[in-house]
Amino acid sequence: MSDNNEAGDPLEFFRKMWNPMSFPMPGMFQPTMNVEDVEKKIAELQSVENWLKMNLTFLQMTIKTLEMQRSALNGLQESAKAAKQPRQP
Repeated sequence: MSDNNEAGDPLEFFRKMWNPMSFPMPGMFQPTMNVEDVEKKIAELQSVENWLKMNLTFLQMTIKTLEMQRSALNGLQESAKAAKQPRQP
C-alpha cells in the first residue's frame, strides 16, 4: 500500500529527505516572512548552540581528567616496578 501523501503532495518525498524528523521548518518553497518567527527561531537555535557548547566543554573536561588519571596510574606503575627491582650496589 502506498502513502496517500504521494498523490496529494509531489514534494513530500523531498520534505522528508530534507527534514527527516518532521520538525516544522521553512524551506525554499515556503519562506518565512514574519520577523517574530525568525527571531524566535534564532533564539531557539542559539539556545541549542549554547547547550551543545556546554556539553562539548564537559566532554573535553572529562577527557582531560581521564588523561590525567592515566598519567598518574602509569607513574604509580612505573614506581612500583622500580621499587620491586633490587638495587645494585
